[in-house]
Amino acid sequence: MTTIIDMRAQGIFFAPTKDGNQLPIIDLTHPRFFVPDDPAAVTALHARVRAEERSTRRLPRFLLRWLMRRAMTQSRLMQALFRPNADFLDGLSTYAMKLGADNLVPPFDNPADRRFAAAPHLLLLRLRMQQVARFLADGLVRDLSSRPDGPLHFLNIGGGPAMDSLNAVIMLQRHHAELLRRPIRIHVLDPDDAGPWFGARALDALKSSGGPLAELDISFAHLPYDWNEPEKLRLFASSLGPDAMIVVSSEGALFEYGDDRSVIANLKSLRASGVCLVCGSVTSGDPERKRMIASGPFRLFPRGVAGFAPLAREAGFTIEKTETAILSDQILLRPAP
Repeated sequence: MTTIIDMRAQGIFFAPTKDGNQLPIIDLTHPRFFVPDDPAAVTALHARVRAEERSTRRLPRFLLRWLMRRAMTQSRLMQALFRPNADFLDGLSTYAMKLGADNLVPPFDNPADRRFAAAPHLLLLRLRMQQVARFLADGLVRDLSSRPDGPLHFLNIGGGPAMDSLNAVIMLQRHHAELLRRPIRIHVLDPDDAGPWFGARALDALKSSGGPLAELDISFAHLPYDWNEPEKLRLFASSLGPDAMIVVSSEGALFEYGDDRSVIANLKSLRASGVCLVCGSVTSGDPERKRMIASGPFRLFPRGVAGFAPLAREAGFTIEKTETAILSDQILLRPAP
């Protein structure tokens, strides 16, 4: 079993959670966290997901319920997934699930947690974040190159610890450090504070001596936000100033849990604020995914890219690029001409 000391020796940084635990900071450029995403690797992962789903469907319903209840008494991660009356999976629990079985530390590292974290479905959560972070980083190269100064603002809607934003900065710092010689501000717009609290401490650790972001002028702030009140988003984005370069992400949040009206209204607010790009994840519209949602605890909208495209178009955006993590499709949007 890998210990915290071992992970630190491998260059993994840690940050405290609000309840006093220490969790590793996911750096998608590090081999411990990078998810192979070439076509062959994604196809193989898809096959694992389908095989596990077929195996689960063959179990009698009463036996499956018993196994789930038993696992929930032993696994803190599963308890977070099936919280009573929860409408969504909170940001910090989602983050812990993205760590992977080999990177779990107390209090998420008992055998039941490790079995749960080894499921291919949870690897897809990290792949989803990796794809969104890469869209942000790659998409920004052109914009940053054309505007060599002026502050860069990341708006992360429903982002919890905002690891997609932080990883986009890490990727840019590795390959285009000259583009980041400017103030960088990460704003997490989220109703919960536990995820952003951890994200702020994670940034502190990454900025420490020897950290991948040590040389940057970068800060982190949390703004409580309900995406059913999109005017607040427009006002906040507009307050950042005329020279601000604004990029937006929403990984596992607005485009998956928000209804059509909320998605369109938020995108229109962003369009009016002059954002240069928007990245996020859209729940897959695959029939198997729809069956999973119907039997799951959360109200997701399985639109897929085809179902999301009309919403983006109505709000004044075009889809520039997409990638799949099987359970979700990741999108890169730009304002339409």
